[in-house]
Amino acid sequence: MTILKHEIKQGRNSLIIWTAVIAFMMGVCIIIYPEMSGQMDGIGDAFANMGGFSAAFGMDKINFGEFLGFFGVECGNILGLGGAFFAALIGISALSKEESGHTAEFLMTHPVSRKKVVTQKFVSVMVQIVILNVVAIGITALSTMFIGEKPDIKLLALTFAAYFIMQVETAAVCFGISAFIGRSGLGIGLGLAAAFYFLNIIANLTEKAEFLKYITPFGYTDSADIIADGRIEAKYLAVGLIVSVIGTAAAFWKYGRKDIS
Repeated sequence: MTILKHEIKQGRNSLIIWTAVIAFMMGVCIIIYPEMSGQMDGIGDAFANMGGFSAAFGMDKINFGEFLGFFGVECGNILGLGGAFFAALIGISALSKEESGHTAEFLMTHPVSRKKVVTQKFVSVMVQIVILNVVAIGITALSTMFIGEKPDIKLLALTFAAYFIMQVETAAVCFGISAFIGRSGLGIGLGLAAAFYFLNIIANLTEKAEFLKYITPFGYTDSADIIADGRIEAKYLAVGLIVSVIGTAAAFWKYGRKDIS
């Protein structure tokens, strides 16, 4: 457990900053909703009839003037994109930093197997993602009670579950990549998270590109679809879970065999 504790302690500042910023922005969005709700009906109708723009962000499927519709579009994008970036950053650096930071020789002299090293590092990544989401859920609950809204708990729970799984998948893919590189991969992680996000936007624009939803973890996090259908799209979710397992397994396989410089 020494490595696990060390990893969490080492990433503490980053976790605090990312969690605070994401939670703060979500809280602000929720608190200003009552001030904007009176104007939302007209705005929602306008957004719903903007063609490709509406489809890209799911505004053609939900009522932007209602709290859940507002939450799905505004807060969903904050938690989705912010959470994906955070997951990618901690995932891509988990293993690669030992070589890029020249600490691998120190780590490998300890009486601990590489399998345990990878396991504890992966657990530390998951723990940080859990902490971020727990805080985000807590702030959402407090802010919602503060403004007196009583949204459908099931739909909110499905929305948060989808974003959590998406972050896990993004982190797992980046974690797998980190075992193959020996330098800082922050650019790779951020680029991959951004690519996932924009692939989903492209998939929403036209049915011809709908197959992209099988590639991007954002395919099953569309708040508009979750709120409208009352469920997470199982076929996209299943692919995401498989990809998460493959990414994690690749990290164990590669790190246990690579020559660490």
